[in-house]
Amino acid sequence: MTNKLWGGRFKKKTDKDTEEFLSSFSYDIALAAYDCMAGLAHVKMLAKTGMIKAAEKKALLKGLNLVLADIKAGKFDFDEPWEDVHTYVQQILKEKVGDVADKLHIARSRNGLVSADTRLLCKTDVAKIITQINNLQKSILASAKDNKHIVMPGYTHMKHAQPVLYAHYMLAYMEMLERDKGRLANAIERADASPLGVGAICGSSLHIDREMLSDEMGFSRVMQNSIDAVSDRDFVLEILAALSILSMHLSRLSEDFIIFSSDEFNFLDLDEAFCTGSSMMPHKKNPDALELIRGESAEVYGNLMSALTMMKGLPLSYNRDMQLDKKFLFNSLGIVKKELPILEKLIRSMQINKSAVARQLADEFLYATDISEYLMKKGLSHSQAHEAVGKLVFYCLQNKERISQVKIETLKGFSNKFDPNVYQLLNGTTSVRFKYSAGGTSPVIVMKAIRSWEKKFKTTGK
Repeated sequence: MTNKLWGGRFKKKTDKDTEEFLSSFSYDIALAAYDCMAGLAHVKMLAKTGMIKAAEKKALLKGLNLVLADIKAGKFDFDEPWEDVHTYVQQILKEKVGDVADKLHIARSRNGLVSADTRLLCKTDVAKIITQINNLQKSILASAKDNKHIVMPGYTHMKHAQPVLYAHYMLAYMEMLERDKGRLANAIERADASPLGVGAICGSSLHIDREMLSDEMGFSRVMQNSIDAVSDRDFVLEILAALSILSMHLSRLSEDFIIFSSDEFNFLDLDEAFCTGSSMMPHKKNPDALELIRGESAEVYGNLMSALTMMKGLPLSYNRDMQLDKKFLFNSLGIVKKELPILEKLIRSMQINKSAVARQLADEFLYATDISEYLMKKGLSHSQAHEAVGKLVFYCLQNKERISQVKIETLKGFSNKFDPNVYQLLNGTTSVRFKYSAGGTSPVIVMKAIRSWEKKFKTTGK
């Protein structure tokens, strides 16, 4: 590997296999533009503090902007086995401006530079992901509003529980995704600190201005301890953790859609644009996109665990193990950025099979809790009402009868509080209408929630 940023004390060449093993260029090339941005800020600071001359500043700024333009145009030199992106930017700059490029590294270490570059990338990518989550939420909200009158069975333990509004069901994911945005925003708030100017571990005796560096790069503050500045990867772990929780939510949503679009449920009809067929079975329409979103969550989890395990035994300060954090981070960011737009479009295009949903509401055991609460309103304790309705359910199972088929005289055998009005409860629309406790599934409360979300997106855009 040629053109290293080090080597004066070495007499031997690096072993070829070791050289390839040490290289991080294949993945930290993603930082190339940010490395140029850090370089531009560093040059301005060096000029202001008198560490370089005006002519040198001009040459370096011009050269870095040329390198940056090439990077943005996708022009990279992969001919040499570069050690890392920092070496690459430095040497390509040298090809453009000559030996003055060597002054770029005054008062600078890759230990702090890689952290700064990664923080800048995270600020950009996480902001994009938050926007993508907003778009997904808007598609969920539109689906909820368009189908606000649909009542469906709610499930616990994958068994019929109680009726809920489809809109209420979907708004549950709105809440989850809102928490995801908060976690990502909080992680970036802590990542928004500049490590530049701390040297390799203990700062520099050269005359530099860290505050200026921070401002030039758009950071909100400087990191206060030089050792922590080069060794901190908390921000990477926090972002990976937030992405893992987000991936879990996307996986759960995908699983729900997979189940609801199955032949057994047939609640949802997924657009063919998001499905695939079978190479053997001509009739198949498979929810492969959703299955892969569900599956990719494992890789996002793995990246978090890999990063945590990598960091757990490292002594202060910087260690080469830490170059691997970018593999895990970039992979998770890339996965989530691909998944969110797919889910957004899938939800906007899917259709609800109202008749299939309605058929499930014919299961009158869905209304057992409504009947229990009806008895409590008549003065029974919870345990008394629960036992009476439980015995009623057992009777229906034994006699293969629906609750609506049980005569009032028989009902009174379970509790003398029963009257003919109880049969009116065996209806999905009636069931949800009375769930008016805060956060419940009554149409009034759900519409209030929909309007609240609409107002939020209209006034804040997020």
